[in-house]
Amino acid sequence: MKPSTIREVYPYRLVSTKPWLRYPSKWERYRAMAKTMGLSRNARTRLEWVIWYETTGQRNARATCRHFGIPPQTLYRWKERFSETNLRALEDRSHRPQRVRVRTITPLEEQRVIGLRKTHLHYSKLKLAVLYRQQYGTVISSWKIQRVIEAHRLYPHPQKAARTAAKRTRAQQKKRIAELARKPRTGFLVSLDTVIVTWWGQRRYLLTAIDRFSRLAFARLYPTGSSVNAADFLRRLHDLLDGRMVHVHSDNGSEFHKRFEEAARDLHLTHWWSRTHTPKDNAACERFNRTIQEEFIAQGNAIPDPFVFNRKLAAWLIEYNAHRPHAALGYRTPLAVASTGPRVSRINPSRTRS
Repeated sequence: MKPSTIREVYPYRLVSTKPWLRYPSKWERYRAMAKTMGLSRNARTRLEWVIWYETTGQRNARATCRHFGIPPQTLYRWKERFSETNLRALEDRSHRPQRVRVRTITPLEEQRVIGLRKTHLHYSKLKLAVLYRQQYGTVISSWKIQRVIEAHRLYPHPQKAARTAAKRTRAQQKKRIAELARKPRTGFLVSLDTVIVTWWGQRRYLLTAIDRFSRLAFARLYPTGSSVNAADFLRRLHDLLDGRMVHVHSDNGSEFHKRFEEAARDLHLTHWWSRTHTPKDNAACERFNRTIQEEFIAQGNAIPDPFVFNRKLAAWLIEYNAHRPHAALGYRTPLAVASTGPRVSRINPSRTRS
């Protein structure tokens, strides 16, 4: 007896020999294909734009744009790219320019530049460009000369040039303070700086710090500007703020490297740097430096002995934080601002209540 259905002969096969009939419409099939192909989230979103335009939107581009909140130009661009046979056309394309700058220096020009550079090792690339034109009668750009110098390391002091290049590479990897999204709470961001002073022929280093929200300030004099002393200053500051510090900010001085960075990691602090030649990145600390010099040091406290100086400075810092009104804080004291809410420092806040 012959079987009455295909299922009885091929139980593992679908009844229909047309697998696309498994989906209610071709748009559902496109959705399944996009998922199977592993299209990106952006590509699947663009597919939804096209599907809504063709179905619910009834090919009304303006209604589709209003529904998804996209510009008409965006919809038209991706609708044109859409292909029923290649859904990957909805993926982002490379933004690399089709025409890029390529090296056009010839071997002859390169050898001539090498000869000129070795003869005049201390000349700049602009001077070498002038000599090249005078000697060979053709014009060469200073950019080409610079590329040859870098490729062959034609420097008067190659080791020094290598150190400078490494320093520039490290500078590019630093976290710059302009990228930090700040939050209004005590200890979230504390800025540090160093004031170098010379009293009675002796150089001293005054490390200063200020909380960017409450304006709580701290300072301490050290005999040297080493990273060891900067690390000691950071730990004292961390204790003063009851461990509530999250981010520290400094300029690119050598004292804020090595031991200072090790201390910041030990205290689980994120170190941010000012942009080079941009003192306005640390404007609050720069203003505090001026205040401490005008209101404390200039009042007969230029004492080169760190022990004596720091003892007098401690009394002045209590006055500054607990009693001195600040215009930037609405004529409140830094301690009064720091004491609001859960952000309380170790200094007794009862002395600041008005």
